[in-house]
Amino acid sequence: MTNLELRDDVKRYYSERLKGSQGCCGDISVATVQVEGVPSYGCGEPTLFAELRPGEHVLDLGSGAGLDAFRAARAVGREGRVTGVDMTPAMLERAREGAQRLGIRNVRFVEGIIEAVPLPDASVDVVLSNCVVNLSADKSAVFGEAFRVLRPGGRLAISDVLRRVERQEPASREGWCACVDGAETAQRYRGYLERAGFSDIRVEPAAGEELARDTYSAVVRATRPAVRAAGVP
Repeated sequence: MTNLELRDDVKRYYSERLKGSQGCCGDISVATVQVEGVPSYGCGEPTLFAELRPGEHVLDLGSGAGLDAFRAARAVGREGRVTGVDMTPAMLERAREGAQRLGIRNVRFVEGIIEAVPLPDASVDVVLSNCVVNLSADKSAVFGEAFRVLRPGGRLAISDVLRRVERQEPASREGWCACVDGAETAQRYRGYLERAGFSDIRVEPAAGEELARDTYSAVVRATRPAVRAAGVP
């Protein structure tokens, strides 16, 4: 499985789920969530712990049909703005339709991949993501890009699927698309963030999560330091 093949599989997988009511994340999410007619395939609600403030610019990595971007747009108010980045055309179309239907004007949706975000350096205050980073085969690139686009002092708030122990079985395309085979342990996840340059890193199980399962929903928070640490490019 190459990275390009995996991306194509993920695109097809989520385009199909947009047509129906299937869940996407194995035993983490058994059914699609609908809020104001907007489907979400997430494993949490990162806007609840992102501490969004009026006037901020927020980036939603893997914005899907737009639910978290819409929540963020309301939180940052008219003077703030939200950019959602997604690689799946069907999701982008649904998100743009949702923004128009809900009358949310301070949000835009851009086609792109989360390993190469189409935004300038130091251009956003907060990076959100909901159950998407696990789908990437190059998580170092994802967190490197998140660090790059954040302004010094900017914040990262992610809901994602993690695994209790290292995966022993070979990865499958179906397992990866279902948020299982691409999930990492908390230790490995923290390592990606540290190497990208983040500080104040917290990787914790979401409230009420049962850690006896192989995978679980987690809350991830981190900060881009106001001053660049020595050795960070």
